[in-house]
Amino acid sequence: MFKKIALLAVIAAAITGFFYFDLNSYLTLEGMKGSLTTFQREIEANPVVSIGVFFAVYVAVTALSLPGAAILTLAAGALFGLAQGLVIVSFASSIGATLAFLVSRFILRDTVRNKFKDKLNKIDEGVEKQGAFYLFTLRLVPVFPFFLINLLMGLTSLKTWTFYWVSQVGMLAGTVVYVNAGTQLAQIDSLAGIVSPGLIFSFVLLGIFPWIAKAIVAVVNRRRVYKGYTKPKSFDRNLVVIGAGAGGLVTSYIAAAVKAKVTLVEAGEMGGDCLNYGCVPSKAIIKSAKVATQMRNADSYGLDAVTPTMSFKNVMSRVHDVIAAIAPNDSVERYTNLGVDVVKGYAKIIDPWTVEIKKNDGGIQTLRTKNIVVATGAAPFVPDLPGIKDSGYVTSDTLWTKFADKEDAPKKLIVLGGGPIGCELAQAFSRLGSDVTQVELAPRLMGREDADVAEYAESVLRESGVNVLTSHKALRFEHKDGVKVLIAEKEGHELAIEYDEVIVAVGRKARLTGFGLEDLGIQFDRTIETDEYLQTLMPNIFAAGDVVGPYQFTHVAAHQAWYAAVNALFGTFKKFKVDYRVIPWTTFIDPEVARVGLNEREAKEQGIEVEVTRYEFAELDRAVAESARKGFIKVLTPPGKDKILGVTIVSEHAGDLLAEFVIAMKYDLGLNKILGTIHAYPTWAEGAKYAAGNWKRANAPEKLLNYVEKYHTWRRR
Repeated sequence: MFKKIALLAVIAAAITGFFYFDLNSYLTLEGMKGSLTTFQREIEANPVVSIGVFFAVYVAVTALSLPGAAILTLAAGALFGLAQGLVIVSFASSIGATLAFLVSRFILRDTVRNKFKDKLNKIDEGVEKQGAFYLFTLRLVPVFPFFLINLLMGLTSLKTWTFYWVSQVGMLAGTVVYVNAGTQLAQIDSLAGIVSPGLIFSFVLLGIFPWIAKAIVAVVNRRRVYKGYTKPKSFDRNLVVIGAGAGGLVTSYIAAAVKAKVTLVEAGEMGGDCLNYGCVPSKAIIKSAKVATQMRNADSYGLDAVTPTMSFKNVMSRVHDVIAAIAPNDSVERYTNLGVDVVKGYAKIIDPWTVEIKKNDGGIQTLRTKNIVVATGAAPFVPDLPGIKDSGYVTSDTLWTKFADKEDAPKKLIVLGGGPIGCELAQAFSRLGSDVTQVELAPRLMGREDADVAEYAESVLRESGVNVLTSHKALRFEHKDGVKVLIAEKEGHELAIEYDEVIVAVGRKARLTGFGLEDLGIQFDRTIETDEYLQTLMPNIFAAGDVVGPYQFTHVAAHQAWYAAVNALFGTFKKFKVDYRVIPWTTFIDPEVARVGLNEREAKEQGIEVEVTRYEFAELDRAVAESARKGFIKVLTPPGKDKILGVTIVSEHAGDLLAEFVIAMKYDLGLNKILGTIHAYPTWAEGAKYAAGNWKRANAPEKLLNYVEKYHTWRRR
């Protein structure tokens, strides 16, 4: 500890002296040019000593992370010429950077590691694999300040010798450009010199160097990742898309629309999970369940309440009719007519440009393609609980087939999971006559939402007849005397829950295996690792949808698909970073829960100070007219400002009402703009305007209003 304090004291004294004696004035362009003649005379008189002093100063400035390294690099060109200046700066900058690296490691690393151990361990894992390349990239493209690179790399496990030689090599190209520019500045002795070809060329180099450096990095990276593979001289396709869910359909549609030759490969049903197992069938059964509830509560509308009689088989038949009605939109025929070559079968990536397709009809097709997009979606996650394989469980994927011929809804149904899917299915089946028990490990349902929203969701599920068991851990499935039971545990006490059927809805996992990703070295854990352009380790292989995350929503998959398609087909000219700033989602319990942006829980976790504005739908005329007064709008803004940071809506039609706020956030329109927009009366959409009005009243300019009040009093005299 004493050594660290002593070193810190020396560094602090050096930096203080640097600024106290105004030495920084020499490390400006004006200061350097003003002293240029003096320095040149000194060099002519004592060349060896001068080089030594300059070298030492450069090392010190770099090691202490002082401003002025760029000016010293220009000065090296002006004082010593291109060749000699390049040698001096190349070694001085690398030695100085390494000293800064070592100082950071000695003084800061232990402290930082103790505080951020887990994060640093993950960084060190990456550094161990590709640390030299990452450092080389940072050095070659000097967008990130070099002094910060020195300090931050000192916190990692990167070896000192690796840091030194990679820094020397990586900074060499930039050093050449700057030293060369310095040689031209030294030659200016008149106004004519300012527009000399040499000087203009030097500054052009400075301007285009980042672009050249990016190109060099891209070439180096490609050679590194494609090592061992032979790129075909020609290709059968511009793009092969694996998976015909939302991500794959939109990707292939865009590719065909811009006249690319594209093949879409799908082994199962076109439309993926959303059409066949998820969004569409679940919303269809939710609607049937809602109508049944409205019949039971018809007296709320001045009608006679009735108990609905139903054939559950007919309800499920309607669900499949809905799927069949929408299916043509995602069909092979439609996409073929759009210009997409659709192949039914299983695709495997053999090498970065080759896809082998085992067709459903038994044939094998091999395609050479310029680019590939993996959009294979996700499947329900099934926990490895004792007895679960013999429990007869279904998932959100399989229940539509297994329950299709049931005349009656399951009498005793367990829904395992308290997320959006679990809540939607629990409420729907309860309303259709099942005795539903919902088991959730967490202390509350819908854990991503605020506490008041979760409490609301639990209350409406209980009103719908669901027995909600939060903080219950599912332990095992058993058969006791011919009765199927789930053993759950809370606070050390076991509970046996009888069931006829169980729906497992504890989450979804990406489909990642069997497509050849592992053989190519493309990294994945729960999702495929991609960059901000949706590129994998192989720059010509992209991914979109649930296999990427961070949101497993159909609309996000479609959103990512545009970026995957455009970056794959036109990335040579321009690439686009995926924009996740404004992502909405809805949980379709009744009433619905919809959200975009931050909620209170996330704002607190991230340390963001917010002002919360609420509007209760009990006050909305349309809600009163429809006897649907439950729910609220909650808007988060910075204190005193109308910028929308996040919105949560709990109400009838919440998913539709959210759209106005999504547009406002997307295009940076504040609550004042919403307040100033005419909304038709009486509509649900007026809730947005009234929420904006509540914010306005809470932020009224009281001092100004006091003056206005005095003005009106004066006018009455």
